[in-house]
Amino acid sequence: MRWTLKPKPETHKINHLMEVLQVDEVIATLLLQRGIETYEEAKTFFRPSIKHLHDPFLMKDMEIAVARIDKAISGGENILVYGDYDVDGTTSVALMSSYLKTLYPNVATYIPDRYEEGYGLSFQGINYASDNDISLIITLDCGIKAIDKVAYAAEKGIDIVICDHHRPGSELPKAVAILDPKRDDCNYPYDELCGCGVGFKLIQALASRRGQSVVELFPYLDLVATAIAADIVPITGENRTLAYFGMQVINSAPRAGIKAIIAQLKKQTLTITDVVFVVAPRINAAGRISHGLHAVELLTEQNEDVAKQFAASIEEFNAERRELDQDITLEAFRQVEKLGEEERSTTVVYNENWHKGVIGIVASRLIETYYRPTLVFTKSGDKLAASARSIKGFDVYNAIEQCQEHLIQFGGHTYAAGLTLKEENYQAFKDAFEEVVKTTIDTHLCTPEILIDKEITLPEVTPKFYRILKQFAPFGPKNMSPIFMSKQLQDTGWAKCVGTDNAHLKVTVVQRNTQPIGGIGFGLGDKLPKVANKKPFDAVYSIDENVWNGETNLQLRLRDIK
Repeated sequence: MRWTLKPKPETHKINHLMEVLQVDEVIATLLLQRGIETYEEAKTFFRPSIKHLHDPFLMKDMEIAVARIDKAISGGENILVYGDYDVDGTTSVALMSSYLKTLYPNVATYIPDRYEEGYGLSFQGINYASDNDISLIITLDCGIKAIDKVAYAAEKGIDIVICDHHRPGSELPKAVAILDPKRDDCNYPYDELCGCGVGFKLIQALASRRGQSVVELFPYLDLVATAIAADIVPITGENRTLAYFGMQVINSAPRAGIKAIIAQLKKQTLTITDVVFVVAPRINAAGRISHGLHAVELLTEQNEDVAKQFAASIEEFNAERRELDQDITLEAFRQVEKLGEEERSTTVVYNENWHKGVIGIVASRLIETYYRPTLVFTKSGDKLAASARSIKGFDVYNAIEQCQEHLIQFGGHTYAAGLTLKEENYQAFKDAFEEVVKTTIDTHLCTPEILIDKEITLPEVTPKFYRILKQFAPFGPKNMSPIFMSKQLQDTGWAKCVGTDNAHLKVTVVQRNTQPIGGIGFGLGDKLPKVANKKPFDAVYSIDENVWNGETNLQLRLRDIK
């Protein structure tokens, strides 16, 4: 790992925050590193308020979208809520459809089949709408590049309102309304909403026209928080507010479907990390292994007993997903080795039999080993489809865009994207992508980096300090859990490897005869020789709580040691 200590903020700014907030230097530094420089900004950060949510009508086309939906309701039209098959898409569809059904009964839902239709708005979905006399489609988490699909829908007399958060292309579809804060001509104050977040802004606008307050929409925020966590969007600004209140809903009054998923957790209070690693994979598993509509059914079900049955089915999908993930990852490693591509600038692998539902996960697994931009391809109908994942600091979307002459379509974000191409173009694309990355990537990015907020000493790790750190949550991109470094630590002599295959490192450390504190390093079992026999070492870690035999103690969550 490459250790990078963040620059120390200006001394006068640290002193100012220490004075106005009555906090120590470490807390003041952490706040400044997150762009918080004043008392008011700190108050907003530590005490999110529903007042911090922006007026939804600041979003381009919001008035038009609301007017068109109101017209459909008053005219008795059939409405189709259409979304992608991942967590962001299925939570969006659950949110929008369940809200609309509180106003009006003629609302149907549609999730495209990952294998038959692929990502986004499909011709099959439009035909379904036409066959069922649906005259308005609301797309969520997709549609911003569906120029030909929107034109096809118009030919069939179907209007489309697009709610998306992906980057638009050079041309926008000719939809009735396009809600996307990343539009160049949209002046909405915050452009990092996920798809479900954009959907929430639409129901906020619809509700306001009916005299409903945003507080009345709180029951939908468990869906928004889940989407924010799963889609890896920045936990800043409006996302932080939505995630903050959404986690409160998850911990106090979650919908029946989410309650059924988290029943297995033996925790009093869930964190957004629990949502990322427990809730999101199970919702995702439905679309990966079977069909995304299973997730929508789970998330809109109000009967707890029925929700438990849905959750049990999805748990089976998730178990199958894990097995496929392991098998395909192993095959992908073997392919890289067989082709002698361990030293390339990219990883691009293909097998026509790989399950399309897990290739994104496999791409992430490959990055854990090779740490470079990665694409995993499989056969999808008469085309090849790929999931792309990137490394910190490298925009894989832009790299793919430079190879678009070989593609049928592509879309996504800086760190995750999807694409399709003709099979005969696979090798040409693979060569072009390698060349683009090889000539544009900074080589230092290819060594994993761990960003360190501040160097501290062990005596500074106190219960009071940790209570303040917990108020920095919810954590996520642009507001990660603080990472610290301490030097010249020593194990007390009881360091050992634990877990399956002794993969993890357990220590109890002191720093110049301080009080000992426990630590656990997941995946750091091979570092035991560095700490054995009381050898001094430096460590990078976050701080969390360890509950054992009814006792709760602070511990170091080791990230790396030297």
